[in-house]
Amino acid sequence: MGGQILNTKNGAGKPRGVVFRGWFPRFNGTNMLERLKGKRVIMVGDSINRNQWESLVCLLYSTISSSPLNKINIILTQQEYNCSVELYWSPFLVQLEGNEENGGRILRLDKLSDWEKKCRGADIMVFNTGHWWHNGGRLKRWDLFQYKGKLVEEMEVQSAFGMAMKTWACWIDRNVDKTSTKVFFRSFSPVHYGKQRCYNQTQPIKDESYVEKSPNPILEVVERTIRRMRTPVRYLNITKLSQYRKDGHTTVNTIRQKKLPKAMKQRQPMSHDDCSHWCLPGVPDTWNRLLFASMVMDNSSVTS
Repeated sequence: MGGQILNTKNGAGKPRGVVFRGWFPRFNGTNMLERLKGKRVIMVGDSINRNQWESLVCLLYSTISSSPLNKINIILTQQEYNCSVELYWSPFLVQLEGNEENGGRILRLDKLSDWEKKCRGADIMVFNTGHWWHNGGRLKRWDLFQYKGKLVEEMEVQSAFGMAMKTWACWIDRNVDKTSTKVFFRSFSPVHYGKQRCYNQTQPIKDESYVEKSPNPILEVVERTIRRMRTPVRYLNITKLSQYRKDGHTTVNTIRQKKLPKAMKQRQPMSHDDCSHWCLPGVPDTWNRLLFASMVMDNSSVTS
């Protein structure tokens, strides 16, 4: 298994990175807990980040206990290691105000949501956003954008996303102590619809020509933002390695699908499949193995 972690530095040049080619440190839960002793890990983002958080919690929990994990709380605290792994829901990273019934929903591109008050002083930060920005039609979650006091109804999503990322980047540069805190940003997690739909799939994609080669405007904004930051941000680029795994999604095995009438699922199973979220154990475990490998490689001072 190979992957790439970009460790961006100051300036607008190309990111400097740690590149794994065929080998990276094997995940070791005990080793990771030792590295996290006395520290706070916070994960902020959408339900895909929650997916990664659930994976990390399970990987660490299985290291210290053989009993099943029946209930996952938002904060996992291990007293033996005095560390916590915390999840904060914020699919846009910036604040969404109002609601559809009471005059509209405003996405504040220049104001972060409440996570910023709770995450100050964390030792490891893992962020993501992107999926909710792609939603259109009935799935679109905002009615208006607001930036520097001005309300805007029509704006290119890429431009709005760039403003939100700038707000996030400014907060990181102003509030994060780069000598003691590691900041990660995970790239876009692929979905599998159309010809490569995930429903009823048991094998990964083996056709190399399928892997998307066209640029993703959202990813380009993320990478450009990170390059311009003063604070080093480690870019967990998991997009391509996850694209192959159309067999790894939860498909119809989700909480939402369990609430649907059985007859409906039997008649139109493909219309209710979930090709965004991932089964566990599964693909998010690999993302966390890359997270662990980055921690190990940082300490080993291995760079490319």
